[in-house]
Amino acid sequence: MDKMVEEIEKMRRSRGWDKTDTPAILAKSVVVEAAELLECFQFDEENFDPDAVKGELADVLMYAVSLCTDLGWDYRDVVIEKIGNVEQRYPEVR
Repeated sequence: MDKMVEEIEKMRRSRGWDKTDTPAILAKSVVVEAAELLECFQFDEENFDPDAVKGELADVLMYAVSLCTDLGWDYRDVVIEKIGNVEQRYPEVR
């Protein structure tokens, strides 16, 4: 387990979230946080608050990594598998 996953899991355990989170709750949370990320760009795509974007992006990533962890998947393997899938489905643009 890498340092980031360890820190996320430590935070979840210390707050009891590891006991209450389910895959469905984590998936819903990814969507909620992604919507909050989108709100950062809602009124002005050029002038946004970088700190707000980082905070919301971190929330999305933490929920996604937690979902992978709870399902017994390494988040890196999930991404690499998807990249392979995309490479097969979509040709390179030259």
